Amino acid sequence: MHGPSPSTATNLAIADIALRGGTALARQAIERALLGRKYAPSKAAKILKGRTMGESMLHGALAKVAMRSVPGAIVVGGALVAKTLYDRTKAREARRDGEAKLAEMARNGEED
Repeated sequence: MHGPSPSTATNLAIADIALRGGTALARQAIERALLGRKYAPSKAAKILKGRTMGESMLHGALAKVAMRSVPGAIVVGGALVAKTLYDRTKAREARRDGEAKLAEMARNGEED
């Protein structure tokens, strides 16, 4: 199959950019959908916009580790399961802390 350009390198660059862009759009849609169950769309957008660079980098690094190997996926998945179980045992306290953190992220998103 031929690409839009006669150059293979250009075609690979186009494919890479298209895939990364599509992945970013899908990720944003999923994040908004998960937050949209509980928050208004405007607040969900502010929460997402208010994330720190460190949080974004950490999430990206964890995703990369999980995708590169089965042991990485097991470690990251196990840590997420453990965190979820811990949060459920501390549900009331976690809900309060989570609401406070999301409110702070929303405030940070309004400032930009």
